[in-house]
Amino acid sequence: MISLALALEILGFDKVFEKVDMEPSGEAFNSLIDLDLTSNHPMNPMINSGAITVANMLLSEISFPEIQEVFRKVCEDPEIQVNESVFHSEMSHLSRNRAIAYLLQSKGILDDRVEETLELYTRLCSLTVTAESLSNMGLTIAMDGRVGGKEPVFSRRTMEICKTIMLTCGMYDRSGRFAVQVGLPTKSGVGGGLVSVADNHLGIGIYGPALDDKGNCVAGGPILEYLSRELEIHLFQKDTCVDRMMEQR
Repeated sequence: MISLALALEILGFDKVFEKVDMEPSGEAFNSLIDLDLTSNHPMNPMINSGAITVANMLLSEISFPEIQEVFRKVCEDPEIQVNESVFHSEMSHLSRNRAIAYLLQSKGILDDRVEETLELYTRLCSLTVTAESLSNMGLTIAMDGRVGGKEPVFSRRTMEICKTIMLTCGMYDRSGRFAVQVGLPTKSGVGGGLVSVADNHLGIGIYGPALDDKGNCVAGGPILEYLSRELEIHLFQKDTCVDRMMEQR
């Protein structure tokens, strides 16, 4: 999600979305089917093909250490760094993502720096975060790109785009059901993390290593559904418990 936000800030809406679409895929996060048979573009930036495309866009624009610093700032966590053992393990088991990347190159979506793109993408996927880091990221997104609701890192427009895509595509091919049941823009990671956004209120970070058949955290969905119901923070809930608590202060 932060990579997409950076690409939007640096390159702009039109440049980013001329190479990647913004539609739910209906396929698994690492599927090649739509890309190969249906569309010449990744369906959205949340699935592997879209995230690899965004990484390729960033190659000439910003260095990995600079991206890492943005992650640290947004997550309010100076300890975020690459887990080298995870990175090297992922790089040695990269066959499917390599196939996706070279298919993207064959369609003119990626330039010739395929291996450099895969390395950057894999480094970004190997950054260590905690549930607290994820909750801080969610809060930054909820507060229109302002860290802790104060220091601006991203523009409001960039955050509007990111939140919308999180809602429609962030839970892979379970995004529609999740949006109905939970109603919070949420991004899933196959490492078991979830970052969720209650707009203008709070961020939620969850970690659980067990994944369901869609690649989402097994425990995270029910937890978020419970919080959404009990705190009344569904996106279309007008009067929330959080609002009332803030008014009482």
